[in-house]
Amino acid sequence: MAAPAALLTLADAHGRQIVQAHVGTSAAQAAEALGLAERFLASDPAEARDPTFLLRTGAPIVASGRTVGALLVLDGGERPDLDKLEQLQDIAALAGSLVVLRDRSQAGARAEAALVHAETRRAIALEAAALASWVWDPRTGVVECDTLLPELFNMPPAATMRARDIVVAIDRRDIGKTRKIFQEALKGSDDYSGEYRIRGFDPPRWLAARGRVVERDADGRPTLVFGVNYDITERRSAEERQRLLLREINHRVKNTLATVQALATQTVRHAREPREFLDAFSQRLRALGLAHGLLSEYEWRGIGIRDLARLELSPFGDAEAQRISITGPDALLTPDQTLGLALILHELASNALKYGALSVPGGSVSVSWTVRTTTGDKHLELEWIESGGPKVTPPTHHGFGSILIRRSLAKVISSEVTHEFPAEGVRAHISMPLGETLEA
Repeated sequence: MAAPAALLTLADAHGRQIVQAHVGTSAAQAAEALGLAERFLASDPAEARDPTFLLRTGAPIVASGRTVGALLVLDGGERPDLDKLEQLQDIAALAGSLVVLRDRSQAGARAEAALVHAETRRAIALEAAALASWVWDPRTGVVECDTLLPELFNMPPAATMRARDIVVAIDRRDIGKTRKIFQEALKGSDDYSGEYRIRGFDPPRWLAARGRVVERDADGRPTLVFGVNYDITERRSAEERQRLLLREINHRVKNTLATVQALATQTVRHAREPREFLDAFSQRLRALGLAHGLLSEYEWRGIGIRDLARLELSPFGDAEAQRISITGPDALLTPDQTLGLALILHELASNALKYGALSVPGGSVSVSWTVRTTTGDKHLELEWIESGGPKVTPPTHHGFGSILIRRSLAKVISSEVTHEFPAEGVRAHISMPLGETLEA
């Protein structure tokens, strides 16, 4: 346009016009000429002046329907002809398209970065939660998945799997139910939720699956299903242990009530007066309660004989002198054995305190045991030996405590109990099989 100066301005993030390029002016003059651009864009070119130049003509730069800047020709001469003005407008349109291209490129880069960040977060979340994600196309039967899914189904690593191979890997006991629930989701409910076992694992591996139909064709047939799988073996095992524990507790409560009833009946039958009954019955209930408390701490899975012996015999010990020695390898007792042996130890210790070695300062009791294995079966052999007490005279009749030791509890815990009364001190020998505990 044979003009001495020109400006290119573009708006910043706040909408303010900034000089991006200038010709024929100094930087200071270009900055002062920003008012020209603002007045031109405000449709007031007549007032567009600056100390050095007048606005000859200009063209707005438009991007996506929004005015983002201007091309200004500065000169005091005549306005250009229409052809040159159209050329200027074409240049401004080109500048606008470049701005759009730049914005789209930046938006695409931001979207791509956001997608990468989202995918990274998703992958970290899935890995932290041990979730295997998958996408299934029902039309082809192909399942795209991450590396964890084949591992959960006990298959070689792969990025894709066949849906029928996954179905075959499910334990046949759960296939029918799983197939039914999945078909209901495909037919219209969209959401799928199921749990099933995987073949080839003992104890079984349990998986949970959650899926959703996200796309259907015009006829309503599913074309895309998203979902996740995750291992719930630990949860199912805990639930099974809880069910076993509840059944065990129900069984033990019935047995305990029967034991308490028998203790009350037999104690009152052998008591000479109410006070004697109350003392004996209370002590036996206390022994039973101690064993119950210990079993509850171990969730009725059985406890070690060493813990039981220390707990039941501690009330009969002497804080200043070690009068009861307890030795032997630890062995796990079943709940029945725990309760039975607890009452036997209580009766032996109670008799020793009243009449035997613990009734005098110099007496002592040795409690020891060994575990004997014959033909694959384990037996506990326990010895109770009193020494240093008064001379023992064999009783002319047996009270309930002796009956409890020798007959009643022997039947309950399938044990053999020998109760002897040599002059040097009472002896008892208990032999019982070590059965399977709930833990085992």
